[in-house]
Amino acid sequence: MMLHTITKILIVASLLLSAAIFGFFYAWVCSTMWGLDAADPRIAIQSMQAMNASVRNAVFAPAFFGTPFALGLVAIVLWRQRYATGALFFAASALVYFGLGLLLTMFVNVPMNETLALVVVPSDIEDARAIWMEYSPRWQFWNQFRTMTSGVSFVLAVAGVLSFTKRPNIA
Repeated sequence: MMLHTITKILIVASLLLSAAIFGFFYAWVCSTMWGLDAADPRIAIQSMQAMNASVRNAVFAPAFFGTPFALGLVAIVLWRQRYATGALFFAASALVYFGLGLLLTMFVNVPMNETLALVVVPSDIEDARAIWMEYSPRWQFWNQFRTMTSGVSFVLAVAGVLSFTKRPNIA
């Protein structure tokens, strides 16, 4: 009975982390970047530099870094309890987020952010607009991709939960 309770706690924790990171990426899609695109590009660059510098914190880290490990742990726990279908959904969820959310961010969005961090914001609005237009569309494309794949990861985890409600696979 205790193992079942621990399993449920792990499942809830993994779902919360998965939903949190999906929501984080989604918020950039539907509000943050549109707002920055509508602003004076000098302000947009400064704002993005400030947001990128502030995101590396203890509140963000568990959802960003912990999600694939939490999902993977649930996959292992379910596998050991003979919930093979649920385990496979959670394993797929972990792999999708790890490869197409976390690694994509580390190898595409973060380097773009680091490059933007080095920019001295020009006083000329047209020079700033050129910098912003070089950065924003490409960054948004990859953010939309990682948002979509993080959403797929969350849906896979939910599918794992739905299959967990069934009896274990007896071999």
